[in-house]
Amino acid sequence: MSAPILLHDLTLGYDGHPAVHHVSGVIEAGALLAVVGPNGAGKSTLIKGLAGLLKPLGGRIEGLAGQRVAYLPQQATLERGFPVTVGEFAAMGLWRECGAFGGFSPAQRQRVREALAQVGLVGHARQPIDTLSGGQLQRTLFARLMLQDADVLLLDEPFAAIDQRTTDELLALLRQWHAGGKTVLAVLHDLHQVRASFPRTLMLARELRAWGDTADVLTPANLQGLRVMPEAFDEHAPVCEAAPGHDHSHHGRAHHHAEHDR
Repeated sequence: MSAPILLHDLTLGYDGHPAVHHVSGVIEAGALLAVVGPNGAGKSTLIKGLAGLLKPLGGRIEGLAGQRVAYLPQQATLERGFPVTVGEFAAMGLWRECGAFGGFSPAQRQRVREALAQVGLVGHARQPIDTLSGGQLQRTLFARLMLQDADVLLLDEPFAAIDQRTTDELLALLRQWHAGGKTVLAVLHDLHQVRASFPRTLMLARELRAWGDTADVLTPANLQGLRVMPEAFDEHAPVCEAAPGHDHSHHGRAHHHAEHDR
């Protein structure tokens, strides 16, 4: 069962330069949370920080110790030329159980078949991944995610450039995982999807703009505010410091976040 995740004045970035500034709040246990914002807003950076792929430049993340975390990257970042089949790629989700060179038991092989069936890929286990369509590859990624059986699922643009049928079926899987008590965070661009399927939303423009119930976050005023997002990521920007006593916690309510002086 998942547990709450606490962000305390979290700053994340690359090579010492911040891309996400001073984010604080609580990701409730079992949340189904959309992360939205314009291009360059730091959405992927936040997800990578939660996945443990980026060490905070400032602040901290609490609550992930003891929880299994699974990360689904953007499809565009994957190397598809690696000689592996659909079944082998999905089975990588069992790595925690088997290790890098462990074999699979008959029961585990059956779980792989069931995961592929659940994402609509019956009969594709021996197909090389470099022959898959975008939708088929995303289904394979979801099968791998399913086999990881993690408490916290972090998905970066999981529905980008795939067909509507695949999107609908994979959204149904996310709702199923959420109903099972898992914490699910997804970076999304389609605000209609967010309104229809995600009860909670975090709006980011490199700083936290709003966080709370989706209807309270995706307001005309908040969306208009994204058009004046701070300047593009600056690889030379210094790490900004939190003002003494500065508190960004939202206590479950959507709120606005003022830009920090540089």
